[in-house]
Amino acid sequence: MQPASEAELAEAVRGANGPLVVRGGGTRGIGRPVAGEALSVAGLTGVVLHEPAALTLVVRAGTALAEVEALLAAEGQRLPFEPMDARGLMGTSGVPTVGGMVAANASGPRRVQAGACRDSVIGVRFVDGTGAVVKNGGRVMKNVTGYDLCKLLTGSFGTLGVLTEVAFKLLPAPEAAATLRLEGLEDARAVQAMAAALTSPYEVTGAAHVPGGGTVLRLEGFEEQVAYRAGRLAARLAEFGAVAVERDPGAVAAEWAGIRDVAAFHGRAGDVWRLSVKPSEAPGIVARLRAEVEAVQYDWGGGLVWLLVPEGTDLRARLGRIGGHATLWRAAPQTRGRILPFAPEPGPVAALSAALRARFDPRGILNPGLMAP
Repeated sequence: MQPASEAELAEAVRGANGPLVVRGGGTRGIGRPVAGEALSVAGLTGVVLHEPAALTLVVRAGTALAEVEALLAAEGQRLPFEPMDARGLMGTSGVPTVGGMVAANASGPRRVQAGACRDSVIGVRFVDGTGAVVKNGGRVMKNVTGYDLCKLLTGSFGTLGVLTEVAFKLLPAPEAAATLRLEGLEDARAVQAMAAALTSPYEVTGAAHVPGGGTVLRLEGFEEQVAYRAGRLAARLAEFGAVAVERDPGAVAAEWAGIRDVAAFHGRAGDVWRLSVKPSEAPGIVARLRAEVEAVQYDWGGGLVWLLVPEGTDLRARLGRIGGHATLWRAAPQTRGRILPFAPEPGPVAALSAALRARFDPRGILNPGLMAP
């Protein structure tokens, strides 16, 4: 099914006699395999409102992300959270959409400074599992009471409702950017360098490390400010080795698009796991997995670790208890059916999640089991 309007989508959900597989652009395929009738939001497209002076945007869920980014670039603006394009990593085609981005809480390297997707969502419209149209938030930031449905829907992977429209707060695009690079650092030393940069006063908007590929840090802002901050930060990092500074806009953008999309893993066989851990503990955790790990990328100063491992590897079982969580991002359907893609929730959190799903999808028809243990 591909409804052409929110009203048609609500009617389709109300009339559903079984499970619905909610689809955006079809670029991810994360979570437990779900059997059911496909329900696409691809027919819900278009920008509803863009107020450049107010730094706000309202857009329908099926709108291509590339269309939105082009619109904002023409006004010197951007989405703050730098959403990744998952196609290369996941080996998928399709077109990234606004609804899929929000449903996955897709956030790139800039999250370390600007926050995640959910921090920029200020309003949502969605159809719940009963077919009711629900609205929450608006076009301006404000305090809320009760459920903050904007944050609740962001990252719910279509299990609580089918997004039809999203409102965002925006940021101006920077005038200039620079990448600082250190070569040859061991993982633990690289995390120390990234921590030194992120705790400095120089407003680092990206900090990543790829073993064998260098340790990179990003600065953004006005031209003179970036030049000054790059010089000062390079001096601060001199204890970690020689620092190279790249100022070419195209080269900087390409570097960080590769980090954002985990380009180091593209075209390589194996399963992909993502760890969210305390940055200082990340190198030790990776060291425990050296026998299984084929490639590594540290992002967010080490707080986010991407791992490429042989197919069928239950990395969570290998790790045991860690101070964070592990998510199986890419694997064959049979592996995702056997290994929990999302980390098990503690009892009280699991109970709350179940209660929310019972409230918003009482028939259990929206992507049933996709996030289930």
